[in-house]
Amino acid sequence: MDITSRRGLLKAGAIGALAAPFVSNAQAAAGQTWKVQSTWDAGTTGYTLFEKWCNDFKEKSGGELTIKPFPAKSVAADNNALFEAVKSGVLQGMNPWTLYWAGKIPASVFLSSYPMGPDQPAQWDTMFYGLGMLEMARKIYAKQGMYYVGPIQHDANIIHSKVPMESLADMKGKKIRLPGGMVSEVFQQFGVSTVALPGSDIFPALEKGTIDAADFVGPAVNYDLGFHQVTKYIIMGPPGMMSMYQPVDLMDLTVNMGAWKRLSKEMQAMVEDQVRNYSLTQYTAIQAANVVAMGKFAAAGTTVTRLQQSDVDQFRKASIPAWYRWAKKDADASAVFKLQLDYMKNGVMGYITDADLKGQSL
Repeated sequence: MDITSRRGLLKAGAIGALAAPFVSNAQAAAGQTWKVQSTWDAGTTGYTLFEKWCNDFKEKSGGELTIKPFPAKSVAADNNALFEAVKSGVLQGMNPWTLYWAGKIPASVFLSSYPMGPDQPAQWDTMFYGLGMLEMARKIYAKQGMYYVGPIQHDANIIHSKVPMESLADMKGKKIRLPGGMVSEVFQQFGVSTVALPGSDIFPALEKGTIDAADFVGPAVNYDLGFHQVTKYIIMGPPGMMSMYQPVDLMDLTVNMGAWKRLSKEMQAMVEDQVRNYSLTQYTAIQAANVVAMGKFAAAGTTVTRLQQSDVDQFRKASIPAWYRWAKKDADASAVFKLQLDYMKNGVMGYITDADLKGQSL
């Protein structure tokens, strides 16, 4: 993302930084503690940033709220357990990849980027904070007894492979770890055998050869996870497009509704502001780390392969029907997708025309 496109958020972050420190009210003086588990693995760039943000919260809130961070699998052993732990209040919050809940909340596939949809972080910030998608997300999560505090930007997703793949055609017959949901469905149309694995299980699967390739997040975190030791290739989109299937892989902060309601109104507003500021902090830090990591991958002998525009065109053609299949799964998914579709068709973006959507309907 260029500097201009995020100038508004940077300005907002600066204003927040100059504001007076939060002063807790007397009723909340004793403070509350939230246990929040991330899907970042311990020791990665992502988790280090998350851990620092959590550890700074007690001081920022004047003692009203302490956030204890936990890495992936440390309290809840898997994604399903994480969702249920927050819903039941065993954990007060989670910092997941939003897309992980596709099977539980169909609309979540449209609360993070999807194949050939909006592909710039600024577009997602616009939809959440300018076009009403944040309020829609909060109503959807409230049905699960949770409060969706806000989206958190970090990176695109890329594919690491043990074998060379220079086109979509080369992926046919390959076993590739992908996040499931719409992403997997589209890749399956090109003959890919898709496998769902949590991040911590990818390295051993690649090492043993049980999968040929794996999608995960961006270069910095993937280098932290040692992917350069078990793969020889990185597959990206054409120049300027790191990923055509998940270019803006959003995370979020979601908390148990009871825990949220126990906060004062002032504290709730502060948490929302801090999540928005953290989104910018994490995004820029990871992008800077990516630049360094790509040099490390090159030094390790990794070859970067970029797909062609013809692959993008094929992928878009396969993706559009998948958009509509997922949008029709329930009313919430349909409503969120309709907002995005109108935005993509708007002259500001011009991503989609009626001709592209011929034969499709909600």
